[in-house]
Amino acid sequence: MYLGECLCKAVQVQIKGEIRNIIHCHCSLCRKNSGTAFATNGFIDTSDFQITKGKQVLSRFSFKPGRYRHFCSQCGSPVYSSSEDNPNQLRIRLGIIDSDIDERPMSHNFMGSKANWEDLDAGLPRYDGFEPGRMINNKSETNR
Repeated sequence: MYLGECLCKAVQVQIKGEIRNIIHCHCSLCRKNSGTAFATNGFIDTSDFQITKGKQVLSRFSFKPGRYRHFCSQCGSPVYSSSEDNPNQLRIRLGIIDSDIDERPMSHNFMGSKANWEDLDAGLPRYDGFEPGRMINNKSETNR
């Protein structure tokens, strides 16, 4: 079982089944929706998904006829997408999930429309917090 919540914690979700076909999507729609270089999405069965808190603060946006993006109206966190073409399946945004995820991404998709500044450089340094020396308001910031 997976548990997750939006940034402001107003929306909380539970997923009882597996997450299938996880991908990193680089299409312009996912980039714009996430505000990042790509969105990581996976598919779940509607019957395995439950909004345990905050259903009333969920909003939706129809970006194509019959397709909806559901997000928290308070903090803007994307939660899932749904389609009238397949009402038994949802596309969950993996960033919403707090639990460790057993399944792994299978591919990077729509690479032809990826952000030109994203080169998937695995050689960049990696840190457990902010990069050394980050200064905010003249104070060193080390973690969140």
